[in-house]
Amino acid sequence: MKLLAVTARSATFALNNDSAYYAPSPFEVKLCGQVVREVEERNVFSLFNLSPDTEYVAEACGKKVAFKTAEESLFLSVKDFGAVGDGSHDDTEAFAAAIACAEKGTTVYVPAGNYLFRPVFLRSNILLYLDKGARLTGETDRNKYPVLPAVCGEGEKRRNYGTWQGEEAPCFASLITAVKCKNFVIGGEVVIDGNALSSDWYERHRVMRGAWRPRGVFFNRCKNVLMQGVTVRDTPSWNVHPYFCKGVKLYNLSLFNTPSMPTTDGIDPDCCEDVDIAGVHISVGDDCIAVKSGTLELARRYKTPCKNVRITDCLMESGHGGVVFGSESSGGIENVHVERCLFRGTERGFRIKTRRGRGRIGVISGVTFKNIVMKDVVTPFVINMYYNMGDETGHTEYVWTTKKLPVDDLTPVVGDFEFENMRCEGVCCCAGAFYGLPESPIERVKLKNVSFTFNPECQPSFPDMKEKNNSVKNGGLYFQFTDKVELENVTFEGVCGEEVECEGVGSVKRL
Repeated sequence: MKLLAVTARSATFALNNDSAYYAPSPFEVKLCGQVVREVEERNVFSLFNLSPDTEYVAEACGKKVAFKTAEESLFLSVKDFGAVGDGSHDDTEAFAAAIACAEKGTTVYVPAGNYLFRPVFLRSNILLYLDKGARLTGETDRNKYPVLPAVCGEGEKRRNYGTWQGEEAPCFASLITAVKCKNFVIGGEVVIDGNALSSDWYERHRVMRGAWRPRGVFFNRCKNVLMQGVTVRDTPSWNVHPYFCKGVKLYNLSLFNTPSMPTTDGIDPDCCEDVDIAGVHISVGDDCIAVKSGTLELARRYKTPCKNVRITDCLMESGHGGVVFGSESSGGIENVHVERCLFRGTERGFRIKTRRGRGRIGVISGVTFKNIVMKDVVTPFVINMYYNMGDETGHTEYVWTTKKLPVDDLTPVVGDFEFENMRCEGVCCCAGAFYGLPESPIERVKLKNVSFTFNPECQPSFPDMKEKNNSVKNGGLYFQFTDKVELENVTFEGVCGEEVECEGVGSVKRL
């Protein structure tokens, strides 16, 4: 067992095993010898209501961890600033006042209650600590939301505040917003409810109405961010969106949106560096975790990849994809490690969405998956370099043709991927579809100790979104324009047709 994070009022821990999301068996948690959790099932868990500047010993599964909570300079309750928490009184100004009065090391405390509020802006070096039973409910009138402009100023004074799907664009501020803040924490057993289904956020959702839709939580160019124990739900678009951030830790979160809610991703690390996601339960209407690095215009301006992303002990279900790259990926995506995760009922497990026109400013490479379980995932693996969704350019012959085109600045690069110790049960469409470009093949795909079993009762479907497509049922692994394919102890049970099909593949090694 290891300590992932500690604040003045809380701590998060992770068990060290090979089990996906859930521990091998339920266990109890002790704090200084006293049982505080009689039955805990997850590998990652948090303890709250701790005292500042205090030494503790946590114990679980026979392992002990000694730790000391952080010091606290000041304790401010939002109720001391006029917050009511009755679900009808607008408590925004009380939250804003408490945060404005917070000095370095302050805990801004939110006791149990239902707080109706509009976007609030955090500041550096504070802990926003929300008690169990607290609920932050979003205002439904979009006219009461401030707008983050796409850009202010010029030259060296140019600043980017708003964004939408990989571009600099005006967007409404999110319920929790932080811009250029550092060393802050949002923690507690609280619900942040975007209240989107009670509003008009999804009417003409693909049209900008004043500004683009807000996220649930938005961090713009922040450093050393920790979210711990929070539930975010019913958001106007993505649940949690770190944008050009460094040092982001997202632990023991719950992120929920109904499957019918469009563009409601769970977590979207966007042009970020050093992101650690652990113990998160995600069930949403779009991709569970979507790693992004901007459109070509953004990549040309900032040349910032999304890199050093670690995703462990997460449960992902009811999304279009589990861990997804793109489709805005022009800045590159590097060094992503996924381990001990459970994918359940997502349309795809691992997925890359890119195409000609995304460019080669950054590469997508250095990806490892280990100790993963996928249950009832339609297609466990997809790399699609012909992705046709988004604007109309995705439907042009330039994108969909499998003829070899000249390599230029618009040609994407997809590199090296390794998948090890994985069990994929109830596969419907096919085990995997790897669609490379003839002029820019996928460099290397290795699968080791991976098993596939199939659901014979499912209906045929498309492996992914591309213009020239065929529906498939219970298919094997399909590789198109891939330099190296390495398969070691890869097994199939109930596959229809060939286990492995190759087209334009440089070399195939199967052991």
